[in-house]
Amino acid sequence: MSADDLAFFVRLAGHPSLTAAARELGLSLAAVSKRLSALERRLGVQLIRRTTRRLDLTPEGLRYLEGARPLLTQLEDLEAAVGRPDAPLSGALNLNATFGFGRRHLAPLLSDFARRHPQLELNLHLSSHPVNLLEGPFDLDIRVGEPPDARVIAHRLLDNRRLLCAAPAYLARAGVPESVADLARHNCLVLRQDAGDYAVWRFTKAGQHFAQKVRGSLSSNDGEVVVRLALEGHGLILRSEWDVAELIASGALVPVLTDHEAPAAAIYAVHRQQRHVPRRLSELIRHLAQELPARLGR
Repeated sequence: MSADDLAFFVRLAGHPSLTAAARELGLSLAAVSKRLSALERRLGVQLIRRTTRRLDLTPEGLRYLEGARPLLTQLEDLEAAVGRPDAPLSGALNLNATFGFGRRHLAPLLSDFARRHPQLELNLHLSSHPVNLLEGPFDLDIRVGEPPDARVIAHRLLDNRRLLCAAPAYLARAGVPESVADLARHNCLVLRQDAGDYAVWRFTKAGQHFAQKVRGSLSSNDGEVVVRLALEGHGLILRSEWDVAELIASGALVPVLTDHEAPAAAIYAVHRQQRHVPRRLSELIRHLAQELPARLGR
């Protein structure tokens, strides 16, 4: 049994199909299938029932996966314990983040980190929703909003207010709302991203809580689209500060109801609980915590 085989199988098992795994690993489908077959021949059992569209673990595969994860963790713990603190960072890190934040802010920070640590292999995966760190192949998830699962460790990277704003042209045409209740008569551009009550916008002021169901002629499940619609004068948006701060500073968007606060959604770096966090992971988290506030002008 080799650590490379264990790591390969754990990463493979975190994908829905061999095709998806090959794409993520940067290998051809034939190469992934060949390596998996070689592992199965050596063990003398079938680990995965697979087609190009679906990947199912056999009972033996599930047992192998359950045993592989703690062994890899122990190996990482050992390397972290005996490694020199000044040794170059090496190994691989798989990260997940949302599309907008990942493209605009995380990718540049990862570029800088990779330049400082050329022996590291960094893989950034962008998705619409947080991933399951307990089952998937990811080492770190950068998410907006505190994770509900107590089985993971969350490092708060940045406070993140949510701001109500609109383009000057819209406010000139429709007027500036002076209370939360005024939102009922405004065209509000709703982000239909989660299954919750996305059409109810909530605020607090001086300890009082306000909620208003909003509606509008345009909506989307993509944050960039909603911001673009607001810039074109279609209505009000409620967006994270990281997304609209530059637009507000330039005057392209104007904040309204500034004496009210919407529920904040801080930005966290989240990883599985581990006895010893690999130094490459802890250094990356430290880098993000140091550089992200400066990047966003905090």
